[in-house]
Amino acid sequence: MNGRLIAVVGPSGVGKDTVMEAMAEAEPRLGLVRRVITRPTGAGGEVFEGVTVPTFQAMARDGAFALSWSAHGLHYGIPVEVDAALGAGRDMLANLSRSVLMQAKARFPGLRVIALTADPDTLAQRLAGRGRESEKDILKRLSRVGTDLPAGFDVIRIDNSGALVDTVRAARDALYPVSA
Repeated sequence: MNGRLIAVVGPSGVGKDTVMEAMAEAEPRLGLVRRVITRPTGAGGEVFEGVTVPTFQAMARDGAFALSWSAHGLHYGIPVEVDAALGAGRDMLANLSRSVLMQAKARFPGLRVIALTADPDTLAQRLAGRGRESEKDILKRLSRVGTDLPAGFDVIRIDNSGALVDTVRAARDALYPVSA
C-alpha cells in the first residue's frame, strides 16, 4: 500500500508549519517531510535542513530531491527519502509552493492538497510576529494572497484564522473521513 503526499499550501503567515506539526502530532498515520532550504538553520519557523546555495545545487545534481523550486530568493527541496515513507504506506505532509504543484502531481500519484487561508489581519500579524521580513516584504507577500491554485487538483480548503485545534480537526476529517 502506498502513502499519499499531502501538499500544504497557502500564503506566508497562514501557519502551514504549525498546522502540519499539530496534524502529525494528532494523527499517527501522518509524517512530516523535512525540507532542505538555502536559509540559515537558526532562522526560525519550521524544522528544516539549512544549506548553502552551492551545497543545494550539488544535492540537486546528485538527485537528492524528489522536488525542488526557488521562491523569495531561496531554494527549497523535498528530499528523495520521502519515497521510502510513501512506499511503506505512510502519508506525508509537505509544505509546498503552489508553483511546484504540477510537478508534484506528476511525481506523486494520489497527491492531495490542503490550501490554508486566513484573514488579511491575521496574516499581517503572523508575518510581523515571526520577524523575518521587513514591512515592505510583508506588504509584498500580502499582495499575493489571492493567488489561485492550478486546475485539476483535489483541494481541501481550510480557514486557519481561528483556533489551531479547529484547523487540525477539519484537515484530519477531510483526509480520513469516518464512514457513516
